[in-house]
Amino acid sequence: MLEGKTALVTGSTSGIGLGIALALAGSGAHVMLNGLGDADGALDRAGRAAQAGGRGARVRYHGADMSRPAEIEDMVRSCEREFGALDILVNNAGIQHVANVEDFPPERWDAIIAINLSSAFHAMRLALPGMKHRGWGRVVNIASAHGLVASAGKSAYVAAKHGLVGLTKAAALECAASGVTVNAICPGWVLTPLVQQQVDARAARDGVDDAEAKRRLLAEKQPSLRFTTPEQLAELALFLCSSAADNVLGVAWGVDGGWTAQ
Repeated sequence: MLEGKTALVTGSTSGIGLGIALALAGSGAHVMLNGLGDADGALDRAGRAAQAGGRGARVRYHGADMSRPAEIEDMVRSCEREFGALDILVNNAGIQHVANVEDFPPERWDAIIAINLSSAFHAMRLALPGMKHRGWGRVVNIASAHGLVASAGKSAYVAAKHGLVGLTKAAALECAASGVTVNAICPGWVLTPLVQQQVDARAARDGVDDAEAKRRLLAEKQPSLRFTTPEQLAELALFLCSSAADNVLGVAWGVDGGWTAQ
């Protein structure tokens, strides 16, 4: 489906980002990975996905610090040099910190805004001109249910994800007649390493085991009582990259087990 296209997926050495990168590589797209996790392991898995897809896709890695605009620019330009273009941009990089506003460390606020929101802006401003010039492109921003509703203790994350949804809508309008689409996916609970940290904290706080901590976490927000999987989100990302989604613009697509329906 995506043979000959090129993709950059930020925060893709684990979790949601890696799941999307694997799906893109398996569909024939050349993929540049990025992230702070196990780069060699991610490259190996993505390479195997590309080989299984049988379309000759190549995978590479760039270790840009997503809080640094100059490194983001180097990553985008490296992708263009390596693969000849950047057709699909998936902004997934993110970090989290939980504290009430009055207790929130200012440096953590700045870091979350930089990585969860500003990095997407910088990658988009660099990638969109080429996409518009070629008359085709896809930007998929991985926002969150917290881009649509709030939770206490997560002010920076909620602010960043609400901002990412707004950025998605504004950019989609600017690109509406260009052949480039910009959309957001808003997952609820997905069992990524970031969420597992919250599960571990709850287990320690409540004195319960891992399974019960997960049940309690889900029961508070997600009526389905099931985690969404990275593979499910990857399938949605592939749809947004397909011709079936040519006229899907500025959508904040909830995948949250009923969280935001309440």
